[in-house]
Amino acid sequence: MIRRILPHPVLSLLIVLVWMALVNRFAWGSLVFAAILALVIPWLTAPYWPGSPRVRGPLRIAAYLALVLWDIVRANIEVARIVLFTPNGDLRPAWIAVPLDLTSPEGITALAATITLTPGTVTADVSQNGNALLVHCLHAPDPDAVAADIKSRYESRLLRIFS
Repeated sequence: MIRRILPHPVLSLLIVLVWMALVNRFAWGSLVFAAILALVIPWLTAPYWPGSPRVRGPLRIAAYLALVLWDIVRANIEVARIVLFTPNGDLRPAWIAVPLDLTSPEGITALAATITLTPGTVTADVSQNGNALLVHCLHAPDPDAVAADIKSRYESRLLRIFS
């Protein structure tokens, strides 16, 4: 019964929190409107959701997020160093095809988002069958090492989360 009213409770909670943050002040009318949105939007979109992804280990997710945040900080410093001190002739941008062991769409999306969030890299495309990502790197003297680093650092952790 509760799943009929709230098909995606986390989404409903997120809608309320985001709405209240956007309003930027507490008002009962805003809270009531956020609650209405939190009920209506998930209910209207429920038929289009393919099902819940199989996710294991909230501690693994927290550890992964901590790793990604640390890598974002580290990459910001590295990109700043490259931009400020690396002559254009020494810069080695590269397109890298990263083969994937991930099969879940959610895991592939999380990996693509992680790569794009990390400064100096961007995921440009996913192969049609979903078994490779095309990644552009600002500076990759050894493209194979970058692909191996993405697989060992991020994909292996996502495999444990989404399997």
